[in-house]
Amino acid sequence: MSVILAFLLCFFSPFLWAQSEDVAAPGAAGNAENAPGTELPASYRGFSLGMEAEDLKGALQKDALFNFRGDRDISFLPNREQSLIETTGFSFVRRAFFQLRDGKLFVMAFNLDTGLVDHYSVYTSFVKKYGEPVSLNPQEAVWESRAVRISIERPLTVKYIDKEVFADVIAESETGTSSELYLRQEFLDDF
Repeated sequence: MSVILAFLLCFFSPFLWAQSEDVAAPGAAGNAENAPGTELPASYRGFSLGMEAEDLKGALQKDALFNFRGDRDISFLPNREQSLIETTGFSFVRRAFFQLRDGKLFVMAFNLDTGLVDHYSVYTSFVKKYGEPVSLNPQEAVWESRAVRISIERPLTVKYIDKEVFADVIAESETGTSSELYLRQEFLDDF
């Protein structure tokens, strides 16, 4: 009996080692590549987080993937010095959104055409380049570095966010909310 057990262990052990290496290697490499502090790209096709509005408009006009129509694709948001450039795309990108604050790009979002590219292909491409996401749920997969947050969301959208500027926007909105609550309470106290 022990001879048979020894034979089976000797015979199957190479397969067990090979299988465990295949399973462990991608996860181990992926986590190392997406370790805290690892830099993710802050740009896509010549569009970079932090770029000036005029540079962004010029890059959009030169890029054949987008149907940028100039100033008529720009909207001004009610928030402090924020604007939004929304343009259609050709081929893989259906729509693109570029959000600026104080004239600098801090969010890029690309809605992709699911007839031409699928969620799984985009996800596996990101995993190969940047490792496993730091967060994964049915709505989104997220990769983060010190400065950049990149997500793949459903419906199929890829977003690049400047984390520092975004944190400032959130902090300002919370301050505005507390000021509004104070003014509201003061108004109610007048009765």
